[in-house]
Amino acid sequence: MKKVLIVCGNGLGSSFIVEMNVKKIIKELNKEAEVSHTDLTSAKSETADIILSARDIAEHLSGHSAQVFGLSNLLDNNKIKEILSENL
Repeated sequence: MKKVLIVCGNGLGSSFIVEMNVKKIIKELNKEAEVSHTDLTSAKSETADIILSARDIAEHLSGHSAQVFGLSNLLDNNKIKEILSENL
């Protein structure tokens, strides 16, 4: 099962909201994935297949083994759905 990691600066509010949205989108797509959220520092040592974050955070994750997607709007569920449908 693939792992989706949502990353924000502190790993609190925005990443938690996006995690809930991602879980809903995955269910709508009839896909399965493990979904969690974390802060930037922890994300550098976590394993994942897909990382979703704001663009400025994504720049700091360029060396990560996961596919990193920097979003201009973390609440753009259409863009998130597009990414997940193509990569899960």
